[in-house]
Amino acid sequence: MASAATAPRNRGARTARSVFDAAGLGLGLGVSTYLSLLVAIPIAALAWKAADAGGSAFWADVTDAQTVAAIELTALLSAAVVAINILTGTVMAWVLVRDTFPGKRIVDALLDLPFALPTIVSGLVLLSLYGPSSPVGVDVAYSRIAISLALLFITLPFVARAVQPVIEQLDREAEEASRTLGASGLTTFRRVIIPTLVPAMIAGGGLAFARALGEFGSIVLLAGNLPYETEVASVRIFGLIESDDPSGAAAVSIVLLLLALLVQVGSNALHKRVSHDGG
Repeated sequence: MASAATAPRNRGARTARSVFDAAGLGLGLGVSTYLSLLVAIPIAALAWKAADAGGSAFWADVTDAQTVAAIELTALLSAAVVAINILTGTVMAWVLVRDTFPGKRIVDALLDLPFALPTIVSGLVLLSLYGPSSPVGVDVAYSRIAISLALLFITLPFVARAVQPVIEQLDREAEEASRTLGASGLTTFRRVIIPTLVPAMIAGGGLAFARALGEFGSIVLLAGNLPYETEVASVRIFGLIESDDPSGAAAVSIVLLLLALLVQVGSNALHKRVSHDGG
């Protein structure tokens, strides 16, 4: 009788698993279709447009001296900005989690402001602050410094918000044990805390770099757009479109897309490796 009672239960369990498997398959197909409509198909259309004029034209577009200079400047400034934001973003996240001070909630909310503001508004704000009519007497408009300030503003939240939850979950007992064993606060931070934060810092830095590569709105008002001096890749693309060269604009866009993808794949791989080594 026990086996007779068990058989219906087993059939019921198998039926439930089949239903869940079918639901999971349907959900997976739905997500794949959604991502294809939003990401894969537009990227394929962009690649088709870039190749529309032929391989030789594509190569000529992406190796054009002005285009190469714009991409190099974009990559260089993006890397420098990310290096700064990895440091400042981590410090800000640490202060917001571990310290208490008046206005902490306001500062925490302001950290997300670059996410909320339209980028052209960010550019206008920065131009008003650091332009010819600066209320603080700092005029760096139409220079590489201005571009860097815009990229710093836009990408700061990526690192801070990636690191903040990790700091919140840090094991305080490990820190106390380190101090009990005679380690200084700096040594504890360097050997106990930083290794735990590094994967999140890498992930946030990768996202920030990819974001900086394609930034346009906050830069276009500040850069001055001088070829070989302050023209970044996104502005170069805009100039090609205005010059009625959509194939050239698509070719440069593909280069930026591949560069961003390479950075993301590399940062994800490094993130997993560091997480595994730390574990």
